[in-house]
This record gives sequence, structure tokens and C-alpha cells, in this order.
Amino acid sequence: MNYVTHPLIRQESIEERRYQLSIALRALDANTMVVLPTGLGKTAIALLVAASRLRSHQGKVLMLAPTKPLVEQHLRFFKQFILLQEESEPQESDFAMFTGDTPPARRAEAWEACRICFATPQVIKNDCLAGRYSLNDVALLVIDECHRAVGNYAYVFIARRYCTTADNPLLLAVTASPGGDQEKVQEVCRNLHIEAVETRVETDEDVRPYVHEREIRYVDVYLPEELQAALLALRGLVESRLGRLARLNFQVPKPDKISIKALNLLNAQIQQRIQSQDPSAFIAASLHAECMKLRHAILLTETQGSEALRLYLDRLSTEGASSTGSKASKHLVSDPVYQNLLEEAGRWDRELHPKVAIICELVQAQLAAHPESRIIVFATYRDTVRTLADAISGCGIACERFIGQASRDTERGLTQKEQIEILNRFREGEIRCLIATSVGEEGLDVPSTDMVIFYEAVPSEIRSIQRKGRTGRSGSGTIVVLVTKGTSDETFRYVSQTRERAMVRGIRSMGTTPTPSIPAATRQVNFQEFKSARRDTRASLPDVNLGLDPGLPGPAITVDDRETSSRVAVRLQELGASITLQRLEFGDYAIGDRILVERKTARDFMDTLVERDLFGQIRAMADVVPRPILIIEGEEDLYEIRNIHPNAIRGTLAAIAIDMSVTLLRTQDADDTAGMLYVIAQREAGERGEGKMHPKKTYRSAREEQEYVLAAFPNIGPRSARLLLEHFGSLKAIIDARPEELASVHGIGEKTAQGIWDLVHRPYR
Repeated sequence: MNYVTHPLIRQESIEERRYQLSIALRALDANTMVVLPTGLGKTAIALLVAASRLRSHQGKVLMLAPTKPLVEQHLRFFKQFILLQEESEPQESDFAMFTGDTPPARRAEAWEACRICFATPQVIKNDCLAGRYSLNDVALLVIDECHRAVGNYAYVFIARRYCTTADNPLLLAVTASPGGDQEKVQEVCRNLHIEAVETRVETDEDVRPYVHEREIRYVDVYLPEELQAALLALRGLVESRLGRLARLNFQVPKPDKISIKALNLLNAQIQQRIQSQDPSAFIAASLHAECMKLRHAILLTETQGSEALRLYLDRLSTEGASSTGSKASKHLVSDPVYQNLLEEAGRWDRELHPKVAIICELVQAQLAAHPESRIIVFATYRDTVRTLADAISGCGIACERFIGQASRDTERGLTQKEQIEILNRFREGEIRCLIATSVGEEGLDVPSTDMVIFYEAVPSEIRSIQRKGRTGRSGSGTIVVLVTKGTSDETFRYVSQTRERAMVRGIRSMGTTPTPSIPAATRQVNFQEFKSARRDTRASLPDVNLGLDPGLPGPAITVDDRETSSRVAVRLQELGASITLQRLEFGDYAIGDRILVERKTARDFMDTLVERDLFGQIRAMADVVPRPILIIEGEEDLYEIRNIHPNAIRGTLAAIAIDMSVTLLRTQDADDTAGMLYVIAQREAGERGEGKMHPKKTYRSAREEQEYVLAAFPNIGPRSARLLLEHFGSLKAIIDARPEELASVHGIGEKTAQGIWDLVHRPYR
């Protein structure tokens, strides 16, 4: 076996593969996307390019991956193979790993010291927005699972920031599954400023020797009578709703053709008639929501099993019984057919779907034949993951759930630290079987995984390829897909296969350059002297002319750290605002000490009004600052979003503006919101100066003057000021009151009371 020879790579550690060297050489010339089947060494290519850039350029390497387990995996790989200094061991400070668990101050310090940083993209985006460090000295940016670089995902912001600000930028993007939609692939290329695409498929001559055999088996499964009866009841419920919609003159799909696409087309008809103020359209919207819930129940019955269906029906019943539940839930759970089905499901004392028993048999047989095996079972829903984990553990097999971080209902998610610990135990053989949701699909490298089981077929070609890629990485592997006959499982199987074939054709058409023949005598020299000169990609990128003086600092705006996923924060920085990120107790944006801004999209505003405490949220913000602002973003007509009488919406807006003294602003989109915030911050910082503490007013009554003075105290808003004045009768009585007397007023806490007393009695210095 030949090994790569390079001063910054450990000797005899990386196998020399011709296609990897060829791709690495190409990637040093331009921003490159590498599309390579799983298990063929995308991380090794990144290592080769990183070693060359670190040797030929000053600066550091930044490698991004979407999850902490993937980030940790890349860190382990680089630590194992890279040297950083010729023939000397790297220091621990040469490497940095940034995730949401790393405090910002530590990130800034580690960034200055490290040579290679491994991070999740949202952390880097937040740090760039907050100005904690710049990407100027990054010699190479590596983006793993680059197919995610669409829409407002953090990869898009980071790639643009890097390519337009770095001293000598070079970007390497890698993926196994760019997708079958060529428009989406082109969007990814535009967002990442890709100039060259390097692709390989498993049948290519230079790749074929390294591809391990993977057997794919499809196992037919048949629904038991109990679930067939449940399916019949659910389809009957759908048919009755579609019948009512048809009588309202809507074009409806057949009950057995109730796909998401068909329901979306139906919803488009409903929305069109809502815009024309057709009263029947609001009834139709509720019926459509019932159909959506019933379709999900049908999908669970067909592909997941009785336990998943029972739990979903229980949740629907709870929602329908709640005062905040939707009309669709209330109508559905009151239907006698639904109630009979719920009662029948309550009598199921075991899992009825045969998939669970089949998977237990497959796992047992695999471990009996190959005791050192590692097996991953993929399932879409957490309820199914829990059922499978319990069943496999009941067979005496060491298994663990591998799910995301979010906690849902009564089930707690896994922290990123717990995910990494589980993966390490799986690699070491302490766990033989992993039951995973989609969080386990991307990039996880467990070379000894020799069986992957799909609990259900998935229609996404990206997810299907990612799942299959968990096996056959260092030896032969088996992939088993369970397909329930006569259900959506069969449809998803064929959809996925069709899309995978389309993706392979698309990859072949993306302009791969054949691997050049590299003479054995010159291979080592060529690699050690990788090309270091490349043209500056910034010349090909459009300039952003904001019309601002770069020498002047922009106005200061504090952004809630939960808002960084929106376009607003990015646009604010592009405009030149000085951004501080922190968790705000009230509002989304703070400007100076007087202004808090709550931003809501038009739909979120209406949803919060109906389903959550909108008034409580706005009132809490209005009580802590003298100038609260509510921005409603989007061009949607508020009167058409939900089935609410226009006067109720007008009353809400009036109460917010008049009763709570909150300024209401409408903006078209996120960019317009950012522009509005920037102008507000400019006025607050520049025009008012010292006078902003007491802006002029042509007339203010004595009562208003008293409220105004008291509202300037810490944590005292207009409402609290009125409560105190009504109780004590004058400002002097409030100032003379003891903390316990102040706290006795309803709505005034001990902390606020103590703050008033401290301020009144504190000497002025």
C-alpha cells in the first residue's frame, strides 16, 4: 500500500488514493464543491487541502459541520493525522472546537491561538455578527454537508462573509448527496461561491477499487387486521371531510389519494377564496386542518404501528380538550367515529405492527452470525424509536436511542455531549445497536457498522443516501428496508429510487474532470508542492454598496441571540450597525436604554393572538421601557390569515397602541425590518443626544408628568408607575416609603421595591 507523503501529515497514515489527490489538487485552484459517495474519504480530501494551505499560507483553517457529533468527529480525525509543524507534534492549543456549549469569551481567546478550528455554523455566524473575531486570516474554509447551504442557513452567511472579507479565501464544500433538484444544487453553488465541481460515483474507474459491496434487501410487511380496521375508520373520517369540502364547491382529491401535494393544492383553493372574503372558505380551512391531522394518523398506521398511532390519538384528544386547542382538533375529537377508534386503541396492549418483531429478528440473527457487528436502525418518529429501543433491549441486546436535542411532550432530548458519549460507546462495541432518528443520518463515521435497517422507506433521495452511507464504509454491509404492502411505504420506496437515479445523472452532468494520470515518480513531489497561488475570488463577487462611511461606527443595537437565525441580524450588520448579542428578557432588539422592539411576522402575530398570550407578551415589554415598539413584518393581510372577525383584530391593534402606548410599525420583509431598526438606532444615537432623556412635548398634564418621572426608575414602566401613584397619592410619599411598603402594592415585587429605595437613598457621585 502506498501512503501520502507530506511534511504536515504523519508518515504512513493516509492511504494514497489517486482520485483523492486529483480532487485535492483541483480544490486548491478555486472554490470547489466535492460530491463523493459516503465512505470514500471526503474528510481525507479536506485534510490534504488543509495541510497544503497551512504550509503555503499564513493563517488558519476553519472546518464547519452541522452538528456537534460531526464537529467532534472531524477534530478527532485531524488530530490523528496532521502535524501542523514539520516533524513535530501539534500543541493542544493549535486545535479549537466551538459549539453552543463553548462560552463566547473562551471562543474569542481560543480563536486567536488556534491553527485549525472545528465548529458548528451557527456559533461562527453569531460570533461574526457580534464582532468577536473576523475571518480575515482564514486560509481555508471547509463546509461539510454543504447541501444545507440554502435559504437562511448559517452556511450562506458565513460563505459570503468569508469570500468578501478574507485576505486570501479558498472554500472547499463537501457532500455525498447534493439532491436531485438541479435548481437547488445551483442555489447551493451560488450561495457558497463555488467555481468548480468535482464529482465521483461508485462506478468510476478510479473509485471502484475502494467501494465495498452493500447488499440492499426489501422486506415486504403486511398490516394486521386491527390496523386495517383503524385505517378504514381513518379513511372514513377523511372521506366525510372531503365530502363537506366538495359540497362547498372545492375540488378535492380522492380519499385514497390524500397526499401532501393534493392537500396543498386544496389549501391554495381555500386561500384564494379567503382573499375574496368568501365566508365558506373559513369553514373549509378548518376542514383542511382536520384532513392534515387525519393524513398523519393514516401515515402512522401504515408505516409506524399501533403504539405510535395510539400516542398520537392521545395527543390529539388532549389538544381537543384544551381551551387553547384549535377548532380542527375540537371538531375531530368530538366525532363518534374518532371516539370509537380512540377507545379501540386503548385496548391494544402490545405493538401490533409486525415491523417491530421483524427488526428484533434481524438484529438477533445478525449478532448471532457476527457478534462484533454494529447495527443502526433508522426510524422517522421518536415514538417509534422508543418502541424499538424497548423491544430490542427486551431481547437482551445492548442498544441506545440516538435522537436530537429538543425535548418534546414528556420526552427529553439528548444533549450534544450525550450524543457524543453514545457514539463513542457504539464505536467501542459497548452498544451493538443504535436506534436513530434523522439526527443520525448525516456524516457519522462508525467504520464497523455492517447493517443498516430502515424502519420505513423515505421519499427524500438525500436522506435515503445518507442512511445507506452509514454502512459499507470499511467492509461489506447490508441494508434492509421494511415496506408495508399497499401503503405509502411502497410509494416512498419508488419515489426515493427514482430521485436517487436522477441525482446520479445530475452528478454526472456537473462537469467532473477525469482523474489525470500521475506518474509514480512525481506523485510525492507534486503533492508536497501543491499549488499555492490562486486568483482572489472577491473580484468575481458583487460589491455591497451600503452608502455608509466605513470610518464611522454604526449605531449600537442589542439583538436577542434567538433572533440570529433570521435575516434581520445579518442585514443589520451589512448596514454597518454595531451589534451585541445577548439573551433579552423582553423584546427582540434593544436600542439604547429607552427602546425595546418586538418583531413578529404577520402570521406569528395572528397565531400568538389566537394560541398564546400576545397581550401579556407585549405588556411585559411595555412595562420596562418608555418607548416600546412592535414591528409586524410581512405583506400578508392580517384580516385574511386566521378566521377572526376584523373588528377583533382592529381592537387588538388599538389596545396595543392606545392602552399600552406601544408604537406599531409595519414592514414588508426582513430587509425592511433591518432598515427600520437601523434608522431608529441612528436617530436615537445621533439626533437626540443629551435631550433624549426628556424629549420635548407640547403638552403633558400634571398626572402624566408624575407618571413620566416615576416611570424613569429602574424596572418601572407606565403601568407600575400608575399603580404606585394610585396607592401612595404622590411622588413624595413613594420616595419616603420603605421597601416593604412599596412591595405591598400589587404588581410591585420585592426586587423592584428595593431598587426604588436604593436609587432614592444612594449618594450622587
